[in-house]
Amino acid sequence: MILQKKIEGLSEAALERFVVRARRASGLPGTVNVLVTGSAAVRSLNRQFRGKNKPTDVLSFATIASSEAKPRGRATLAGEIAISADIAAQNALRLGHSPAQEIKVLTLHGILHLAGFDHERDNGEMARKEARLRRTLRLPASLIERTQSKRAQSREAGLQGGTRRLARRQA
Repeated sequence: MILQKKIEGLSEAALERFVVRARRASGLPGTVNVLVTGSAAVRSLNRQFRGKNKPTDVLSFATIASSEAKPRGRATLAGEIAISADIAAQNALRLGHSPAQEIKVLTLHGILHLAGFDHERDNGEMARKEARLRRTLRLPASLIERTQSKRAQSREAGLQGGTRRLARRQA
């Protein structure tokens, strides 16, 4: 665990304990490294590894380890997660929970990606798993739930706006 940006109410030890619980709950074998840093560093990683020149809240980097590559008696590295403390703090403020809780929500999301889930292609499988684990781990709304909720609100607002426009035209 590396907290390059300090988060009130979250120590490296507390994050380590949460990662162990979340990893076990998700069924992810191996260890997970987590970097909590600023948006500039996450933007750089996003540009370097995904070709997207913008900051994001969480990035996951899975490792592929063969049984031969595993040193005797040492845990295999499942992957690494980079989290923007800046975006986490903004999300926490907007959603009404602590930045420490938001870091945990983003960590869980990253762990699920390391476990092979992909919310962009799995017909809601990751969303369902994340919602279950969020409740088990006593976390606020998951990243996918929030995104889906925003999309639904946008669609509904668009439909309501269209209905109002139609009503004005008919009047």
